[in-house]
Amino acid sequence: MSLKADLLRAKTEEDVKDAYIKAIGLKAYNKTLVDIRTKEIWFEAKGFPTPPVVMFAQLLFYVRNARKLGEQIPPFLCVIDTEKAAIMETANALPILDDKLIKWPKSGSKIEKSLAIQLAPYIETHFVVYQLDTYERDFINAIKSAISAGKIIRTPITPDNLRQVFDKWVGMIGEELTGVAPTDYALLFFADIMHDGKKAAVQDLPAKLLHDGDKPVFFLNGVMYELNSLHGYRNFWAIYHRPPDEEYRRYLIERRDSLLPLNEREFKGAFYTRLSVVDKAYDELAAVLGKNWQQRYIVWDMCCGVGNLEVKHSNYHNVFMSTIDQADINIMRAAHTCVGATIFQYDYLNDDVNEFGLIDYSMTSKMPVALQTAIADATAKKRGAKKILILINPPYAEATSTDNAASKGVDRSKTGVARSKFASAGMDGYGKASNELFTQFLARVHKEIPTATVATFGKLKYVNSQAFEEFRKVWQAKYLGGFVVHSRAFDGLKGDFPIGFLIWDTSRPEPITEIVTDVLDRNAAYVGDKTFTNIENDLLLSTWPIRPKANKTPALPLKGAVEPATTTADLRGTNWSDGAIGWFNCAGNDLQQASRLTMILSSGFASGRGFFINKDNLWQVAVMFAVRRLIKPTWLNDRDQFLQPNQQLTDEFKNDCLVWTLFNGANYTAAVEKIRWNGADWPLTNHFLPFTEAEVGAKTAFASNFMTTYMSKLKLSAEANAVMAEGRKLFRHYHQQKFGRTIVDEFKLGRSDVGWWQIRRALKANLANELTDFDPLDAKYNMLSEKLSPQVFDLGFLPE
Repeated sequence: MSLKADLLRAKTEEDVKDAYIKAIGLKAYNKTLVDIRTKEIWFEAKGFPTPPVVMFAQLLFYVRNARKLGEQIPPFLCVIDTEKAAIMETANALPILDDKLIKWPKSGSKIEKSLAIQLAPYIETHFVVYQLDTYERDFINAIKSAISAGKIIRTPITPDNLRQVFDKWVGMIGEELTGVAPTDYALLFFADIMHDGKKAAVQDLPAKLLHDGDKPVFFLNGVMYELNSLHGYRNFWAIYHRPPDEEYRRYLIERRDSLLPLNEREFKGAFYTRLSVVDKAYDELAAVLGKNWQQRYIVWDMCCGVGNLEVKHSNYHNVFMSTIDQADINIMRAAHTCVGATIFQYDYLNDDVNEFGLIDYSMTSKMPVALQTAIADATAKKRGAKKILILINPPYAEATSTDNAASKGVDRSKTGVARSKFASAGMDGYGKASNELFTQFLARVHKEIPTATVATFGKLKYVNSQAFEEFRKVWQAKYLGGFVVHSRAFDGLKGDFPIGFLIWDTSRPEPITEIVTDVLDRNAAYVGDKTFTNIENDLLLSTWPIRPKANKTPALPLKGAVEPATTTADLRGTNWSDGAIGWFNCAGNDLQQASRLTMILSSGFASGRGFFINKDNLWQVAVMFAVRRLIKPTWLNDRDQFLQPNQQLTDEFKNDCLVWTLFNGANYTAAVEKIRWNGADWPLTNHFLPFTEAEVGAKTAFASNFMTTYMSKLKLSAEANAVMAEGRKLFRHYHQQKFGRTIVDEFKLGRSDVGWWQIRRALKANLANELTDFDPLDAKYNMLSEKLSPQVFDLGFLPE
C-alpha cells in the first residue's frame, strides 16, 4: 500500500501522522508538541491541505523555543499533509529565529497566517515541496537519506526517466522562459541538465546555460532567455540531481530526438491515451521490468495510431511502430514524432496471415528485417538477444460483422468492425473471444512471439468475464503487474468502466486466477487497489437457480411490462412452463448487465436470457433479483461477477429479498384483460399481488391469490413489515382513484388486479390531479435496502 493510498483513507490528523511514519519506516520517534519528533528531523502534520509556509511557521515556533531552552534541534524540518510534503534544512531558517522584526506569538496554537507572511520571504527559497501524486517516491527517498546520511539525496536523471523529467522541466522551467519556441525546449533542457550549476559538464552543446549573478539565463542562436520566476527552477533542481552520471550522458544526448515537442491534440484518435496515463504506464513498466528496461527490450506497438503510447520512450532505436492507416504515419512524420523509431504500415490482423492462420512474412514483405530477426532470436532464446515487449492500446470493438471478412484499409476501431483473417483462420478454440479485436491482437502475438512480454491496455473481459472462459484456457501468461484507470481518461470512449494496463509474461504460461491492480481515477491519480478474480462458471450466481423447462403451451412474448414483442428475429418466450407464475430475466452475470437486464414479467420475455418462475424457485428468484439490483454499478465494479452464496441463507434474508423485490421498480408484473399479438388477444395474469382484495379495497376479485397464499406462511422482519404497511397504503390509495382515459389506456388499467408497476406509474402520472406521497414507502424501502446491501458481500454474492 502506498503512502498516497493510506492518506486517502486518513480521517484524522493522527491517521496522517501514522501514514507517514509507516511509509518512511520511522522506528525511534516521539509525538509531543512537535507532531513527530526524531533526532534527525522534526515533522509538523495537518489533516487537510495546508500551505507549506504556514506549517513551517508553526514548526519554527517550536524550534525557536527549543533553541532558547538549549535543547538539541534537528538538522532537518519537514511539514506534511494529505497531499504534499516539504523538507528544509534547519540551518537555512536559523537567522530569522533571532530577527526582532518578526513578531512571534506566545503560543504555538496561536500561529496565524500573518506570521507565515512574515517568514515567507526568508524561507520559501529553502524548502522543497513534493506533491505526492507525482513525487511520492522521491520524497520518501529524500527523507530516508536525510535521516541516514544527514543530507537530502536528489533523484538522478537516467535513460528510464528522461522523458518524464523533460515533461516536468517544461512545466516548471521551460514555460517560464518568455519567447522560447516549443521546438527549442529540448536544446535548452540539455543545456540545463548537463550543467552542475557552476560549469557545463558537456561542452559544445547548441544551447548554453549562463548566470547573471545568481539568476540562470539561457543562450540559444544569439538570443538570451530569462526566467519569469525562479520558484519553479529552484524547486525542480531541489528534487533532481544534475548533471546525470557520466555513464549516461552520451546516451541521453543521443536521445535528444525523443524530446521533440508534442501537441496533444495531434494524438487524438478513437481511443487516444492521454499522456498522464502513458506516464503511469511507463512508471509501471519501470517498476515491473526493472532498471534500464528501455535498453534491454525491443518494443513493438502494432496498433500505434499516431504514436502517443511511445512518446515517453527514451530510446527510439529500440522501438518498432506499425499501424493500419498510412495517414497515421504521415501525421507522425510531419510532426517529427518518435524520430529514430522504425515506423511502417501494417494491418496486423490481416497481413501475412495465410489460410491456415499461420504467419508468413513473405506474403507482404512489409515487416522490417530487423524486427523479423529480433523476433526469431528472442523466440529461439538466442544468447544476447533482446527481449520483445509488445506495448499496445488496441481497439476494443467487437467484430460481429462477417460481411467484410477482409480489411479494406480502414481503421476498424473508428469506422466499423470487420472479422479479420486471423480471427477466421487462426483462433480455433478461443470461443467468443474471436469476436473481439483486442483479443485478436493478443491471440496473434501469442502465436507469433510466444516468449513476448505483453503490456496492453484493454477491457477486463479477458481476465474475468464468463464469456471468455475458452479464451483463458488457450491464452495463459504470468501476471506481472498493472493498474486500471477510468475509461473517461481515454478520449473517444463512451460509458464508465475500467480499462486495464496489465503486463504479462507469455513465456511463463499460468492460468489466470486472480490479479491485483492499482486503481487510477479519470485524472490518472491513485485512489486505491482492486482485485479481479476469474471464477469458474459453476460457482457463478447464474448457474445457481433451478431453471424449469418450457412446455408446449403458447405464451405471450413481452418486451416490457404491458408491451408485446415486436421483433420476429430470434424471438423467444413463446412457450409457457408447468406451474409458471412469471418470467425472471437475468441476462449476464456482472453488475453492468444486472443493472439493466434484471426484471420480472408476467409472461415470457422476447429476448430470453432468463427462466420461468414457479412456487419452487420463487425464493431463489427473489434472492437473485435483490442481489443483482441492490448494489449499483460504478466504473470500477461493473465487471465484478456475482457468485453463489458461501453459506446457508436464513429465512429472514430470503423473505426480506422477496418483499424488496415486490416493491422494486423492475418488478414489471401486471394484469391486462387482453393484449393484441400475432393476430390474437392474450390475457396477462398477475400472480405477484402481496395483498388481498379486502386489504386494498379492490372492487372485484383478483384472478390469482398465489402471492398472498405463499406469503401467509412466512415470518417477516420488522423492516419488511414496514415496507408492506406503506405499500398497502399506496395500493388502497390507487383503488380509491378515478383515472382519466389517457392514463387507463397507457398503463392498461382495465382490471383490479393490476401490478405494482402499473400502480406506481399511474399514481405518478396522475399527480397533477391527485397528490400521492411516495416518501413514506421510499423511506421504509431504503431502510430495507440498507439492511440487505451489506449482506450481499457478507454472504459472498459479490467480492469485497
